[in-house]
Amino acid sequence: MLKLIDITDLYHPHQDAGDNFDLITPYALPDIDLLLVVLDCTGKFREQYANHSEWPDPHGPREPGVIPVTQLNYIFNRNVPFGISPLQPMISPIDKMLNIPNYQNQGVDMLLKTLKESDDPVDIAVFGSLRSLAVAYNRNPKLLHEKVRMIHISAGSSSPDYVEWNVLLDPNAFVRVLRSELPLTLYPCLAGKGKFAPSQFCTYWSLNDLSFINNMDKGLQQYLCYAFNKTLRHDFLRAMDEEPDKAKLQNFCGRQHNVWETAIWIEMTNRKLVERSDGSFRILSKNEVDPTDKIFKTDILPCKFTVHDTGAFEFMLCQEEKTNKYIYRIDDPYGQEKALNEALGALYTSYKP
Repeated sequence: MLKLIDITDLYHPHQDAGDNFDLITPYALPDIDLLLVVLDCTGKFREQYANHSEWPDPHGPREPGVIPVTQLNYIFNRNVPFGISPLQPMISPIDKMLNIPNYQNQGVDMLLKTLKESDDPVDIAVFGSLRSLAVAYNRNPKLLHEKVRMIHISAGSSSPDYVEWNVLLDPNAFVRVLRSELPLTLYPCLAGKGKFAPSQFCTYWSLNDLSFINNMDKGLQQYLCYAFNKTLRHDFLRAMDEEPDKAKLQNFCGRQHNVWETAIWIEMTNRKLVERSDGSFRILSKNEVDPTDKIFKTDILPCKFTVHDTGAFEFMLCQEEKTNKYIYRIDDPYGQEKALNEALGALYTSYKP
C-alpha cells in the first residue's frame, strides 16, 4: 500500500474547485494510505482581492480548506490529520522559517513527525507551492532523505520561458526542492504561457462536463455541491447527510472543468488508462487490465533539471545516466484527453465511502 502525504492549495470557499474534487481520490482509492493533508495556502489569497497582474482574484475572502478536509474525514469515516502551512513565501531557498507564528508551523511539523513515525518509505504529492516541503527539508534534510520514496510535483511549465502558477506561489521553494538531492518526478501543468491544451510534457486536459457527478455517491455529491457552490453554512457536517439538491447539482454539473492532477494519481498507484474491447475507456489497477485492453502509453523519463532563481527551469533527458529526477510524458495527449473524459467519470462513480 502506498503511504502518502498530500500537500494541496485547498481553500474554502474554493479558489479552484478542482482541489476539492481532486482530494476525494486519495481518500477513495483502496491502495492509498493517506497519512496527512497539508493545507498549502498563501496569505494574499485569503483576502478579498489578490494583487497580481496576471491572475487577479476577486472571489475572496477565503481560508485554508479545514472544512472540506473535515467533511471528507466525516464521509469516509476517517481521521486523516491535517495542518496549515506557512502563509508567506520563503525569503530565500535556504529559509527555515523559524520565526513564523506557531499556528503556521502545523503543516511542516506534522510532515516531519509523519515521516519520522513511518516504518515505511513515504510518497509526497504536491498540488500547489512547495513551501511546506522545502521548509521541512531545510529543517531536517537527513530525515527526508531517509524516509521519502518519491515526491510527485504538479507544477511548472515545460517551456523555460514561463513561470507557472504553482511555481510562482513560492519560487524559492520550487528552486530549493528541484536543486536538492531528493527523488522527485515533475508533472508540468502547462506547455507555456496561455497554453491550456494537451501536450506531451504537460498534464493539463479539459473535462467537457461534470454530469457524471449525478451518478456518484450521495455523500460525495453533497461534498461537491458544498464546494462548487461556495456554500457558507455553520453546520457543514450535517450538510453532508442531506439529500442532494438537484438544482444545486445542475448549477455546476454542466461546466467544463480544467484538470491537472489525474496523471499523478494514475502513475503513483500504477494504474493504466485503457480502451477496452467494447470501446469504453477506463482507469484500471494493474491486475484489472485484460490482454485485449489498449493501454495509453505514458513515460516517467529520467532527466536533469537546470533551475533558474526565478523558478523557470529546463530539463534534459538522460537515459544513460543515473539520476533520481524524472519528468512525465504522454505519448498521445489528445487521444488521452478524449479517453479521460469517459474514464475519470467512471472512476469517480465507483467511489463508495
